[in-house]
Amino acid sequence: MSDTAPEVAAAELADVLFSVEHVTLRFGGVTSLNDVSLGLHRGEILSVIGPNGAGKTSLFNCLTGVYTPQEGSIIFTGKNGHAVNVIGHKPYRVNRLGVARTFQTSRMFAALTTFENVKIGVESKQHTGPLGAMLRLPRTRREEHEGDLRTLELLKFVGLTQRANELSSSLPYGDRRRLEIARALGTNPEVLLLDEPAAGTNPAEKADLAELIRRVRGQLGVTVLLIEHDMKLVMSVAERIIVLNFGQVIARGSPAEIQKDPVVINAYLGSPDSEDDSGAGGL
Repeated sequence: MSDTAPEVAAAELADVLFSVEHVTLRFGGVTSLNDVSLGLHRGEILSVIGPNGAGKTSLFNCLTGVYTPQEGSIIFTGKNGHAVNVIGHKPYRVNRLGVARTFQTSRMFAALTTFENVKIGVESKQHTGPLGAMLRLPRTRREEHEGDLRTLELLKFVGLTQRANELSSSLPYGDRRRLEIARALGTNPEVLLLDEPAAGTNPAEKADLAELIRRVRGQLGVTVLLIEHDMKLVMSVAERIIVLNFGQVIARGSPAEIQKDPVVINAYLGSPDSEDDSGAGGL
């Protein structure tokens, strides 16, 4: 498999949600991403792995409009077939295209309830303006009712119905992670970018998270792009894996191929008999 050639042929572009071509991102004299090319296929679970500082979160930030790379293109193609180069677009505009994400650290509205946090995501896609909200027009009332129902559906989907009226700041850490996923799903995305969703969770919570990720794709039809250090989780949910190291793609393939790749073993996973608290060793 080539490390630098684009994954997706031109004839397959209709099946590609994100097409990243030769993206380079620099901060002064530091190159965070170096000529990165990859394709995220519609309906798949793709994981990006690599050691700390490999450029994984920088890639997410480029995909969502937070960072603007100096070179390359990032084409998002929605269900309507309309292709947009997201480089130069503000994050809220990228979100409106159908791109949602979570973050490494929890970013909840701590003073709001679980229900209210998810409803904020749902309301971001509603059309009621300030005038309609003030006058309580029929459309406003209808959208509010529909928003409540959708919020309850998402809370049920992630298993937080019983905690709907609790302050989000009081939730156990694993529940906070699921709350963030529910809030992101409230924007009705085509693709969900998960940035280390298992960080800080225990083994039982990791198992629940893996099942939730599968259901996000299987039941909701949302494409998933996952950054994660826990290799057991990655290998259990990802259909394809891309490995970054020092801002470059060093390998790509199925979980079985990545586990056996000597370049990956040397750069990231370590020797088969090494011990690794991150869950990467012994694969």
